[in-house]
Amino acid sequence: MHIPPHDNANAPIVDVDDPRVPLNYFNIVTLRRGESFDYAVPGYETCIVPATGTVDVDVEGARFDRLGARGTDVWDGEPEGVYVPVGATVRLTCTSETTETFIAGAKYDRVLEPFDVREPQLDLVQYGSDDTKTHRKIKHILGANQHDRVGRLLVSELYTVGAGGWSGFPSHKHDTDRTDADGEVIETRHDETYNFRFRPNHGSGLQMLQREDNAPGDAYHVMDRSTVLIDKGYHPCCTLPGYEMYYFTILGGLSQRSLKQYFQPTHADQLHTIPGIMDMVARFK
Repeated sequence: MHIPPHDNANAPIVDVDDPRVPLNYFNIVTLRRGESFDYAVPGYETCIVPATGTVDVDVEGARFDRLGARGTDVWDGEPEGVYVPVGATVRLTCTSETTETFIAGAKYDRVLEPFDVREPQLDLVQYGSDDTKTHRKIKHILGANQHDRVGRLLVSELYTVGAGGWSGFPSHKHDTDRTDADGEVIETRHDETYNFRFRPNHGSGLQMLQREDNAPGDAYHVMDRSTVLIDKGYHPCCTLPGYEMYYFTILGGLSQRSLKQYFQPTHADQLHTIPGIMDMVARFK
């Protein structure tokens, strides 16, 4: 579930049909000024998000120039993205001194139209509090604002606010498509992939994974540039006191795009203690 930081040499970190998270695709592309990178991912829709720097994007003749509004790290400005249809051929060209660009993907079977997401189109959510150690900002790149233009891919950036704190709490999961006796959806199957960053970058954190409610689980020590794959189970995470944590988030649905989280029964009462959390749930779709 944990992939340690490493130089992936522009090769996918999570490739197509990965047995751990088959609904996801993830690559990090590093380029210098003037260098280009070409890709196509059959069977997956993708989203290009520069973590740092700026790129020009060509999606089979549709151009989206100067994508990326950040300098040297993910705290330096707002994200931008380009949606790429299933299987489309893409060229990224670096127009800054360097760029580190995320490519997020989800399995899908229809071809839609490409489009870009600039700062005014972001879907921003902030919830939690310093008192509850749950203060968090979410920047949806492919979120509710783009719901009718995307297949099953959700792409967001999540930030812990302040020095230390918890994210993804109350613990929740989304590993099964199921409804209740009245036919109402109570949970959806979405594979999830994270890539972590810390400020300062020698910080670190903890990713928990609990397969069943109130049963022993696993914990992973995550560092700057760690990747974590979530196939099933409850999965809160936290950062060390004195450090800020960011994670790039990819969600791919099995049968629908809208995400329905199922909160861990043991901790479900905590939903009433965290300000704004129900708004976060409503907007994560």
